[in-house]
Amino acid sequence: MDEIKKAYLELHLTVFLFGFTGILGRLISLEELPLVWWRMFFTSLSFLVFLPTIIRAIKKVNDLKFIGHLSFIGILVAIHWIFFFGSIKYSNVSIALICMSTTTFFTSILEPIMTKSKFNKYEIGLGLLIIPGIYLIVNAIKVEYIFGVFIGIIGALLATIFSIMNKKIINRIDAVSITAIELSSGWAFLSLFIPFYLIYFDDQPFLPTSWEDLVYLLILSLLCTTLAFILSIRILKYLSAFTVNLTISLEPIYAIIMAFILFQENKELNNNFYWGAIIILVAVFGHPVLKRILKKRGIEA
Repeated sequence: MDEIKKAYLELHLTVFLFGFTGILGRLISLEELPLVWWRMFFTSLSFLVFLPTIIRAIKKVNDLKFIGHLSFIGILVAIHWIFFFGSIKYSNVSIALICMSTTTFFTSILEPIMTKSKFNKYEIGLGLLIIPGIYLIVNAIKVEYIFGVFIGIIGALLATIFSIMNKKIINRIDAVSITAIELSSGWAFLSLFIPFYLIYFDDQPFLPTSWEDLVYLLILSLLCTTLAFILSIRILKYLSAFTVNLTISLEPIYAIIMAFILFQENKELNNNFYWGAIIILVAVFGHPVLKRILKKRGIEA
């Protein structure tokens, strides 16, 4: 199996794991800040297994500015997760995951700007196709869920930015070291706010409140974070950030199916939601097909 095909398979496994993240976000009873703190804590601990590799990578790079760049990306990841889980808490899994689909639109605009490359008309067109899908979905939800949509879209914007930033530095260091440095930096950043959380939100639990919470946190950290994040960075060596983020638009579909089965969220949604999901699927599956057609015709894609 060639590396491109392997990267696509890993991409879809990553999307499934990211989709399951939303399910776990609803199952875990903790609020978004402690939830993300524990997620990054357990994930950071898991990377101790790779400590010799990480140390060698840091010594090889020997660039404090670059390490600072990775740390900043990790902070963006931490903030993104807070907005993402906040979106789940203020709305539901299906809506929060659909908001993540706006990464396609944001990537089509921001990737050329951040990488100083040419704008791709068909990628912008496919990105824009996501917008009416989101519009239909927003019109299908309860008014009290609107704030969840708002912070979900902010989370998607942050996800787009750190994905593109990772694309720019992926060839300088291995994926394991990148993930370890970023997520441990994000955990350290959130740790600065924990004392204030304990003071001002003393009525909210910080420790896992049950064995179920602890198990869900471990699954979230080790499978849906450590494994999924390493894969998501590795595949950027072979696929563009746009391709990755567009396919990640499938994340809501996987998660929505699971949410329907586990939480009966379909009872909260109407036909506009399903039409919106269909539009998103057209954009996702239309991208590789259109890219292949343009390549056969000798048109740069």
